[in-house]
Amino acid sequence: MAEKGVKVFGMWASPMAIRVEWALRLKGVEYEYVDEDLANKSADLLRYNPVTKKVPVLVHDGKPIAESTIIVEYIDEAWKGGYPIMPADPYERAQARFWARYAEDKCNAALYPVFTTTGEAQRKVVHEAQQCLKTLETALEGKKLFGGDAVGYLDIVVGWFAHWLPVIEEVSGASVVTDEELPLMKAWFDRFLAVDAVKAALPDRDRLLAANKARREQILSA
Repeated sequence: MAEKGVKVFGMWASPMAIRVEWALRLKGVEYEYVDEDLANKSADLLRYNPVTKKVPVLVHDGKPIAESTIIVEYIDEAWKGGYPIMPADPYERAQARFWARYAEDKCNAALYPVFTTTGEAQRKVVHEAQQCLKTLETALEGKKLFGGDAVGYLDIVVGWFAHWLPVIEEVSGASVVTDEELPLMKAWFDRFLAVDAVKAALPDRDRLLAANKARREQILSA
């Protein structure tokens, strides 16, 4: 039985939607999950998020919240007595938000072209993506995880890198996160994916691989 009024609208392959599931699982909150077909969005999704019409959406006691990073912060505040996601110290909270915004605005944008290019163009964007991730990697220095000894807000925001990026690398033939170029990030991948709450929500890798192969072929043939 899901906790009263807690529902997540997501899509199985969405790296943004999984952030919400990770946050809820870390908090120990039970929820109902609705997997959306984004080509044929449900009336409920459109009703709960009429502005962007995107997943994820969290519905708590009938009230919808959209945008994954906002939802994660909401979960931390709504279930204060559970697992702490945001740092307690105001400065550390600001730092976590700063790096999360950096990852969202810079790193995500730098990684996407790796998936959609080939040859010399791909080598160029791989280098650019690595430089972006190297900057982000400085937030890991001296830590096991971005949150310190335990998964925190920044880990949740950038956590999709750990599962999706190796898939993107395999599909595209590129190598972005390597022991030589990004050793701290590579070690973080393994530590993050070993967390039970993280593992429990991961999409099947083979299915993700097949979907991304099909998507890349479609993009390159267009």
